[in-house]
Amino acid sequence: MSINRPDDLHALISFYMEAGVDAVLDEAPVNRFTADAPQPRDPQPPADDPPFSRPEAPPRTRLPLNRPGDGAPNLWSRQPSADLAPPPAPDTAIMAARDAARGATNLDALRAMLERFEGCGLRHTAKRLVFADGNPQAKVMFVGEAPGREEDIEGLPFVGRSGQLLDRMMAAIGLDRTTAYIANVIPWRPPGNRTPTPQESQICLPFIKRQIELANPDILVCLGGPSGAALLGITEGIRRARGRWRVYHTDTREIRAIATFHPAYLLRTPLEKRFAWRDFLTIRKALDSDVR
Repeated sequence: MSINRPDDLHALISFYMEAGVDAVLDEAPVNRFTADAPQPRDPQPPADDPPFSRPEAPPRTRLPLNRPGDGAPNLWSRQPSADLAPPPAPDTAIMAARDAARGATNLDALRAMLERFEGCGLRHTAKRLVFADGNPQAKVMFVGEAPGREEDIEGLPFVGRSGQLLDRMMAAIGLDRTTAYIANVIPWRPPGNRTPTPQESQICLPFIKRQIELANPDILVCLGGPSGAALLGITEGIRRARGRWRVYHTDTREIRAIATFHPAYLLRTPLEKRFAWRDFLTIRKALDSDVR
């Protein structure tokens, strides 16, 4: 493959980063256990186009990691790796997730349940739980699919390159992380940023549904096709599904919902930003017309 233009090189590096590549291999093998082993360097991301080209947000404070207490067996107690029991059957894990989610009376209780929940194998490969960021009292809630590498490190959703773009997109319509609530369908990073399996999505679905119900936003924004499919039942592609108002049903009310492109997709396909901008203007108009 011949790469002659800087844009091509940026696109290739961006693809590697989104795929979870975090090391550079030389032609000759390197013993990376030695003290003088070369360290991988992070490539500089390309600049984005307007109207989302804004200065990057300052680093956010890392949330403390809540450790589960000792005691409860089965799905609710993490054991040492040598003593891990075989993962539960998907049907068993899904039922346990539904029962647990229904029992959460507030967002803190829901987070604590997820910290203890052993029914999803992703928690054993992820560094930490990525529960939410922003203001749970906000009128608008953004939901993506799953955390990436930077999110797994920080314990916060959307803090990598796609999160920086999301911050600029929100800022373009007068929002930030004090006026929006942000989460993912899957609260743990899949290894190598792979696509979550249908079983993993179904196990985590009761928790994000309960999270939406407890946050109780006026507007739900699904970022990307997988989020729209999980929460809104969208079966068509995101390019056709985006930009249209839908209804998300909870046990107590109906919430206006809309699907748009995931910021990670916009980094790979900058020309689609013009459609995302229209979607965000639609969200701004709805926020201006709604009275909480």
